[in-house]
Amino acid sequence: MSPPEEPPALAAAIAHAAARLGAAGIADPAVDAELLAAFVLGLGRGGVQASAIRGDRIAAADAERLEELVTRRATREPLQHITGTAPFRHLELRVGPGVFVPRPETELVAQLAIDALRAAASESPIAVDLGTGSGAIALAMATEVPHARVFAAENSVEAFLWTKENFAMVGADNARLAFIDLAHAFPELDGTVSVVASNPPYVPDAAIPRDPEVRFFDPPAALYGGEDGLDVVRVLSGVGLRLAHPGGMIIIEHGEWQGQAIRELLAADGWRAAATHPDLTMRDRATTALRP
Repeated sequence: MSPPEEPPALAAAIAHAAARLGAAGIADPAVDAELLAAFVLGLGRGGVQASAIRGDRIAAADAERLEELVTRRATREPLQHITGTAPFRHLELRVGPGVFVPRPETELVAQLAIDALRAAASESPIAVDLGTGSGAIALAMATEVPHARVFAAENSVEAFLWTKENFAMVGADNARLAFIDLAHAFPELDGTVSVVASNPPYVPDAAIPRDPEVRFFDPPAALYGGEDGLDVVRVLSGVGLRLAHPGGMIIIEHGEWQGQAIRELLAADGWRAAATHPDLTMRDRATTALRP
């Protein structure tokens, strides 16, 4: 009898997965291969890297499972849909079909909001996240500024299912979630809010997102914002003026080409000191303004 076939080396399995993902056009194939292996093995990415360096082998069943997941990722299904989670600052959020996957660039919006809340002249400042999606911005504010009160609004049924799950999982007792139309959100807070934050849909209707992960998997309602991409931004400006107290801040994420248009829109509505902020890649990513 021939000896049983030895299980494949983890390093070789990862290299093979990375080669397949690279051929499919994945931007960081080695990273995705390691993260998929980590998901299969129940390890962190660092644990997978250490295991591969040691020369550890991967069980045949795990190798087969990794191949299945790599096949899915090679179709450009988002990595976060496959693993069911997306990292955001210190949080791990549940995501899947029907909800926008939070991106690293949105962490800038959260940071601006957190800084404004920490600087607010109140023992218990109030923040509102309009169109919260997965709950990323709202839950970051609630957990990183525990003395604040955070209110989050979502108006998509599909997204709200994920939002509820994330709010329950994080368990921040200073955060409240509501299913409500954004234009009429939280009238009981009118004139009391220190920070109004949002990552709205801002892609112009005629634009086609470059990445298949966005084009085919993110919900259209979370992407497209009318002919110029600013339809929801116009709503946010008006709602923000209603909610914010004098000196309160609005923070809006947007595309890198939209900063000037949004500054002009906010100024025309009566906001003051509009400013656009770059993300870590030095692309304009968020615009802030103060309520007079």
